[in-house]
Amino acid sequence: MTTETEWIRLARQGDQEAFGRLVTVYQTPVYNLTYRMLGNPMEAEDAAQEAFLRAYTHLRRYNTERSFKTWLLSIASHYCIDRLRRRRINWMPLEDEIAEAESLAPNSPNPVAVTIRHEHEREIQQKLECLVPLDRAAITLRYWYDYSYEEIAETLDLTVSAVKSRLHRSRKAMAEMLSTDGDYAGRQ
Repeated sequence: MTTETEWIRLARQGDQEAFGRLVTVYQTPVYNLTYRMLGNPMEAEDAAQEAFLRAYTHLRRYNTERSFKTWLLSIASHYCIDRLRRRRINWMPLEDEIAEAESLAPNSPNPVAVTIRHEHEREIQQKLECLVPLDRAAITLRYWYDYSYEEIAETLDLTVSAVKSRLHRSRKAMAEMLSTDGDYAGRQ
């Protein structure tokens, strides 16, 4: 069985099939990140494709001691941040994985619980829209991808202390916004 390291080595030598395997493995995480950041399926597809194109173009610069996934998500998040800075567009709700549909099978939550959860997510999303793109990316990587401070720092080209500071400031701002929303506080 060929490993990711081998695919990277072959892709660096021009093997497009090997790079295609890397795309297959990482297309969903890259698309989900770009979709969460940009909020538009077509734009997210374009951004994901651009991230893979940039990764392929700069594959020789990739440091194999670094996580390939982190490097690839770094490319995607920086591209999205640049687009957002240029266009100042709205953000998309942060629901469970974008590719997964909500199921109403017999063992799934009842429709009222699903509706309440979606309403809660919309409220949080409205508060997240107040954050700057870099803070939004840090929050997304920490709480939706479960990245460590070190991984976020590496992905966003920040120091660990800058990541901690951004996350602290963002959480504090979110808490203040949520505490002033009496309707939300009553449901906790």
